Amino acid sequence: VEGPGHVPMNLIEENVQKQQEWCDEAPFYTLGPLVTDIAPGYDHITSAIGAAMIGWHGASLLCYVTPKEHLGLPDADDVRDGVIAYKIAAHAADLARGNSKARERDDELSRARYSFDWNRQFELSLDPERARELHDETLGHDAFKDAEFCSMCGPKFCSMHISRHLGEEKPKHFTGEDELIELTDKS
Repeated sequence: VEGPGHVPMNLIEENVQKQQEWCDEAPFYTLGPLVTDIAPGYDHITSAIGAAMIGWHGASLLCYVTPKEHLGLPDADDVRDGVIAYKIAAHAADLARGNSKARERDDELSRARYSFDWNRQFELSLDPERARELHDETLGHDAFKDAEFCSMCGPKFCSMHISRHLGEEKPKHFTGEDELIELTDKS
């Protein structure tokens, strides 16, 4: 059974309940639903928000929406963007439903982030190629392959690095900190 395509967030749970009641709990799928109509060109995002919620409340299958929804025929990049948005939505729904494998993957990625294991972070991400590409755009120099910071906060202000060394009499500094700071200033 095909579910709704446009439903505000506050009506998603009720819509699922009605769908299950009226269709004798037959499995149903949705294209979204889009939770707002004000974002042509970004319907993959507005619908992924609805997809995460409707997945949490019991939809059987989520059918992706592309950025070109209601605008034109999608190309390969649009399909890729839509599929990634829906992989995120499905994972979020799995977490909300208490799926232990989803929770385990999230926790493992969090541990990799905290320990600055960049390769493990990339491996566990839904889109490893994109994660690596974005990291390397700003920190592509070989000196940053094992850095204990990202370009957001840099080597001086990384909250994870700082929190790992709280309470130490003489907090650990980055190896080659001055050189890394100089490299980040040039990026």
